[in-house]
Amino acid sequence: MEKRTTVAKWPRPRVVVSRCLGFEACRWNGAIIADENVERLKPYVQFETVCPEVEAGLGVPRDPIRIVVVRGETNSEIRAVQLTTGIDVTDRIVSFVEAYFARVPEPDGVILKGESPSCGLNDTKIYPSIGRVAAVSKGSGIFGGAVLDRWKSAAVESEGRLRNNRIRKHFLTVVFARAAFREARETRSMGALVSFHARNKLLFMAYNQKRMRELGAIVANHDRAPVDEVYARYEAVMRQVLARPFRKPSLINAIQHAFGYVSQQLSASERAYFLDMLEKFRGGVVSAQAVLSVLAGYVVRFDVEYLAGQTLFEPYPPALDAPEEEPTWRPVREG
Repeated sequence: MEKRTTVAKWPRPRVVVSRCLGFEACRWNGAIIADENVERLKPYVQFETVCPEVEAGLGVPRDPIRIVVVRGETNSEIRAVQLTTGIDVTDRIVSFVEAYFARVPEPDGVILKGESPSCGLNDTKIYPSIGRVAAVSKGSGIFGGAVLDRWKSAAVESEGRLRNNRIRKHFLTVVFARAAFREARETRSMGALVSFHARNKLLFMAYNQKRMRELGAIVANHDRAPVDEVYARYEAVMRQVLARPFRKPSLINAIQHAFGYVSQQLSASERAYFLDMLEKFRGGVVSAQAVLSVLAGYVVRFDVEYLAGQTLFEPYPPALDAPEEEPTWRPVREG
């Protein structure tokens, strides 16, 4: 009998990306930035590029802009001001931003140039003036802030943070899960949602078992709600499930659940080996991928159809992985 594999068929996510990240020489100084993560993604996603400053008509090359706090009698306002001319270009950029969000639907993911006065997410320097003064704080660029405010479900990151292995893995997981959900929703079929939930059950368990059960109850649709309402409810909870990377105890729980499907077919020594490996993962000695690879081998060996279709084993194309150290992670959406 031909053995099934755990390799999934991935959807093609829609990802908005800063145009300067390998697509066009549109930085203020006419430069282009090579980014290996963006380059690696190109065969797998549908990129839509954006450069708010160019599309606001500021040209290339152009006078660099700075985000400045302008203090009035009763309140303070953040403005985008050109460094050498002192010209306030805020309204031009805001006009582009408003038009952009009116025509572009929420994507599955967003990758923006970090520290940019237009595209920065939470690392853009904010100054008290355009003179030779130190920054007083950090915040969002004009376009980056609008992305965080308006696209609540999309996976949003700066290109610099994606160099962090843990952040990148989580970003990719969310992007491909959202793309698959979007494809299901476009069918307006309950069957497509049931299938989506079944394939992602262990992945969602690895993130948040309580929320995963909530998703199951939504799919069951005991109150016979209209299909569009069911999808809307599901998406709202799925956003909570995938809001942060999984915690190790939750992932171990999901792995143990999957292991239950094959454990009785293993020898005592094989079971002991796998459980020892799981403890090594718990202790930080081996990676999650190492444990999942062993388990995936059992899935193929015993032809376990249910597990073969689970996205937990490969939530995104493996070619997008790159081994790195895993520094401390913090979410880009704070508060």
